[in-house]
This record gives sequence, structure tokens and C-alpha cells, in this order.
Amino acid sequence: MSTIVFLGGGRITSAILAGLRLGKSRYRLVVHDRNPDKLRDLKKRYAVAVEPDLNRAVEQADMLIVAVRPSSVRELLGMVGNVNRRSLAVSLAAGIPLRVLSQVTGPHMRWARAMPSPVCRSGRGLTAVAFPRSLPRADRKRVQDFFASFGHVVQIPESKFNAFTVTYSCSHGYHALATLARVGQEAGLDRKTALLASAHALADGIIAWRGGTHPLESLLEEAVTPGGIAATTAAAMDAAGYGRAVRRGVAAGLRRARRNAGK
Repeated sequence: MSTIVFLGGGRITSAILAGLRLGKSRYRLVVHDRNPDKLRDLKKRYAVAVEPDLNRAVEQADMLIVAVRPSSVRELLGMVGNVNRRSLAVSLAAGIPLRVLSQVTGPHMRWARAMPSPVCRSGRGLTAVAFPRSLPRADRKRVQDFFASFGHVVQIPESKFNAFTVTYSCSHGYHALATLARVGQEAGLDRKTALLASAHALADGIIAWRGGTHPLESLLEEAVTPGGIAATTAAAMDAAGYGRAVRRGVAAGLRRARRNAGK
């Protein structure tokens, strides 16, 4: 049984553990965090092993998942002593490139990057993975199989990783849902009905596209009758700068990712 060790017991670790439990995975799971309250909570909720000592945690790992904020990656890895064997490590830190990770740890760690979504707690997550050319095929498969146990996996070049990170975030959906529901309430709906209507508008339409064979353009044409309410609404949103706002948000996210790499 492979031992997966998480360095960091925050939100994404919790979401992954929930997805793994839902999928009834057979990994041995260990979590390290310097916050004992987090460790107690994760042990209680997910029946995982916990290890407060960083180097003892690393020594156990068949695969290491670095799940801390980008600003904490260098400090954490700088505290990791030499391990007894070469370790396979996967960084979830947005914006930190493979070359930087390798420079910090040296040759005793073989690195990959992954960007899982918090939606993985439902078993419907999406994870992008990126590998250096030197990473053996067997290690690539181990990484992909792990993340595939709680959702879909897509392999992309590391040069596209920041663009994926900014685009795929479930925060887009939550943000749109909160905004549309709030406007629906302002238009006269109660909160429950506004959320239901907004969730249908966003999620059910997307599910219909993902599960069907019709191209997005034809579905949009079907939903937006010329001269109708939906067409008028969409046109007004575009005129108000909907596309411009999305482009500005994505551009800001890319700048943040580049700053993460430079820290």
C-alpha cells in the first residue's frame, strides 16, 4: 500500500481527503502540519494518520504532496532535511515552477506539479498535472492515478499552467452564482428561489453542454432567442463590459502567479 504524505493540512488537503474517502481509495494517508488543531480535526474527520514532525513525515512518503501557500513553499522545503531515498514530490502551490522547486530541494526529490480543484471533495474535481521531461513514466502514472481517484486529470505543459490555474478555478462559478443570486433578490425573488434559479442558469446549462453532443455556439443560440428576454439580458451584460471584466480578472490572476514564482 502506497503512503501519501501531505505537507499542509489546509483547505485543499481537506478537500482531497474527502474525495479520496468518497472514492474509497486504498492509499495510506499521512498529514503533517505545524498546527496541532488542524491535525486533530483531520484525524477525526478522515481517519488519517498525522505526523507533527516534518522530517519523520517526509521519510514515510512514497509520494509527497506539498499543499501549502506559495509564500510558504521555500521556507517549508528549506526545513526538510536529507531523506534516505529519492522522493517523488508533487507541488500544489500556484505559480511556483518546477525549476524553483528543484533548486530548493536539490536532486533528492523528483518533482511534478498539480492543480486540483476544491470540487474534488465531491469526486467531480478537475486536476491539471505537469511533469519535467526527466520524470520517469512510472512516476507520471503514479501521480495521474492518484489525482484520478477523485476526478478528471488533464496533462498540460508547464508553460500553460498559470493560464489553466486562472481559468479553471471553481471560484468563477461561485462568484457568478453569488452575484446572479444577489441581483435576482434585488429584482424581487426571495434568497432561496434566487439561488435555485441562478444555480440552474449556471450549472444545469453547463452540465447539458458537457453531457451532450451539441456545440456551445448552437446551445447558446437555442437559449437566446433574437429579440427575447435572454438576448436582451446578454447584450446588456456585454455592453456593460462583461467580457472586459473577465479579461481583466484573468490578467490580474496571471500577474499574481508570476509574482508567486519570483518570491
